Amino acid sequence: MKPGVLYLIPTILADDTAPQVLPPQIGAQVAALSCFLVENARTARRFIKSVAPAQVIEELRISVIDKDSTEAQIQAALKPVLAGQDAGVLSEAGCPGIADPGAELARAAHTLGIKVVPLVGPSSLLLALMASGMNGQSFTFHGYLPIERSRRAAAIKQLEKLALAQHQTQLFIETPYRNMQMLEDLLSQLHSATRLCIVASLTAANEYIRTDTIAGWKKTGLPEIHKQPAVFLIGK
Repeated sequence: MKPGVLYLIPTILADDTAPQVLPPQIGAQVAALSCFLVENARTARRFIKSVAPAQVIEELRISVIDKDSTEAQIQAALKPVLAGQDAGVLSEAGCPGIADPGAELARAAHTLGIKVVPLVGPSSLLLALMASGMNGQSFTFHGYLPIERSRRAAAIKQLEKLALAQHQTQLFIETPYRNMQMLEDLLSQLHSATRLCIVASLTAANEYIRTDTIAGWKKTGLPEIHKQPAVFLIGK
């Protein structure tokens, strides 16, 4: 039997923004599927109902694949697709596969000969890079930096070294409730001429985007982005 198709379906970054940030294709595809592989079941159910109101959630097959899922669980989740059923992959926010466990599903799908189709939607990393004014030709995303402050300080200095020596934009994120600690460390560890872009609550009504030198940030002060989803960028 010919395998089904694995659709990578972007979700919203901020509540109640689907009409503004998602193309009609997303709702149509969600409405056409009955099998979903998701990072968070509760978030996924809410998203499915918001973009495809006619879907009966109780009749859908929803399997959770998150950062702790084993290879056996990934293979088991893809069995319906291998048997011919189309399925959709949903991240908790943004694009599946970008800083997201959906990448493991795509990897396994390719190995199994399953067609992988990415759909268009918002990515916080790409939106942040677009708006930063930093180098979009060469960039690296590092995920989360170390939590322990001495190790984090060393990581920040290394990212600055890469950014300045290679003219390469360095992107990273932090757990929202530690945002302000991260900003304090960035201002204390980076050189005054280094540029820092702070991006928070993308696509929301309180969206914040600003790039300045460290000297500029020290002069104007830091934004209050405690508990807001954020992306940080270092560059020349």
